[in-house]
Amino acid sequence: MVIAFVRHGQTDWNLQRRMQGTSDIPLNALGREQARDAGDVLAVDHWDAVVSSPLMRARETAAIIAERVGAPLGASYDELVEQHFGEAEGMEVATVLERWPDWQAPGREPDESVGPRGLRALQQIAEEYGDGDVIVVAHGTLIRAVFAEISGHERTHYPYLENGSSSRLHQQDGGWALLTFGGQPIALEVETA
Repeated sequence: MVIAFVRHGQTDWNLQRRMQGTSDIPLNALGREQARDAGDVLAVDHWDAVVSSPLMRARETAAIIAERVGAPLGASYDELVEQHFGEAEGMEVATVLERWPDWQAPGREPDESVGPRGLRALQQIAEEYGDGDVIVVAHGTLIRAVFAEISGHERTHYPYLENGSSSRLHQQDGGWALLTFGGQPIALEVETA
């Protein structure tokens, strides 16, 4: 099974450098264009389904990509939502850093819970799609946390993901092997679970 993890297209809050987290913000016009472009890039391969986080920016990106790659739009998975940033949600990043230089705003979902939550979603997708190849549209922090969980690296090991970028991994020997991050090849790293 190959998974292409795609970060949703741009929203106005991305453009304004606001913390989104679980706030349900729609795509903007550029975000829809990024989703179309991502779909065109991914269309060179066969995909059995496109699934996503239930947040509208991910769901709309997934619908656009599904149409471009000719695959069915599958379910949304609650465990794929972005990390909740607590009181920082809606604030500009610069303001967040002034108030909470350690990023630990009150009400923030613990960093250490995000990667395992994302891995649980991947396991559920693997159980539902077997050997199928699936595009999973989610969120930048969640994707970085999942890759960190698989590799054993800190989340900061993985750089900021551009909107519409894809990262690939595949299931092997009961674990996950990382192939690319943000479209760039990475050393093979396997998590057994």
